Amino acid sequence: MREPGASEPSADMRKIVGVCDILFICLDTLRYDAAILESQEGGTPVLDGYGPWKKCQAPGNFTYPSHQAMFAGFLPCGFETKRLAERELLFYPHHIGLRRKVPEGSYGFEGRTIMEGLEKEGYETWCVGGVAFFDKRSEMGKVFPGYFQKSYWNPSFACPVRESTKNQVDFILKKAGAVKDRRPIFLYLNVDAIHEPNHFYLEGAVRDDLESHRAALRYVDGQLGRLFDGWKRLRGGAFVICCSDHGTCYGEDGCWSHGINHPAVLTVPYKHFML
Repeated sequence: MREPGASEPSADMRKIVGVCDILFICLDTLRYDAAILESQEGGTPVLDGYGPWKKCQAPGNFTYPSHQAMFAGFLPCGFETKRLAERELLFYPHHIGLRRKVPEGSYGFEGRTIMEGLEKEGYETWCVGGVAFFDKRSEMGKVFPGYFQKSYWNPSFACPVRESTKNQVDFILKKAGAVKDRRPIFLYLNVDAIHEPNHFYLEGAVRDDLESHRAALRYVDGQLGRLFDGWKRLRGGAFVICCSDHGTCYGEDGCWSHGINHPAVLTVPYKHFML
């Protein structure tokens, strides 16, 4: 029975966890308006093939707080959400003062993160990093990778590399193809191509702006098509969570970048779907 004010669940995670792989794809820094414009203009046919974007509130205004929230189960919530009871939780963390009962459609987990909870269900958890918070070259860069059983990063996945997403997808498909058992996999992929710098995705551009941000999203969409096709071929179906962790500013109201509370930073796209 749903709590008053709670919405109908859009996915029943109790029928997904333990049954199939789960892919959590973070399009780091993607703005909601950029995602909608590309969808309207046909620039993202792969992602558009899996349903429309949902307008959501970001869990944080830059990578670190946003991911701490998401890895604890607090994914971006609907933009019009006014109270906690209205928030859909695919993964419900026990013992932190929320509702007494696991909400309908949610998967209740024990542990510090959703990955730790899924490991108890037999999942192998993978992280393929992108931005510096995942690069393991500093103590802070080891925090998020440390939440996973297996974590991977190399310089070819980094933000300044134009082919970063292609390199990540090539690596993931090679790893997936080498798996011998049928143990389910939870894969987290941090796609950093949309993050600054992104001007090199737009011919003739010399600085990052909303147009180069959109061009980076078009590039990423094509690479995700390769990932989805390859995963289906190698592993079969999967449940996919695809969202941004925060947006960014390109001069709106005199604001630049992210780590600040501006609507362009705090409004993000989200969708989940079966592959």
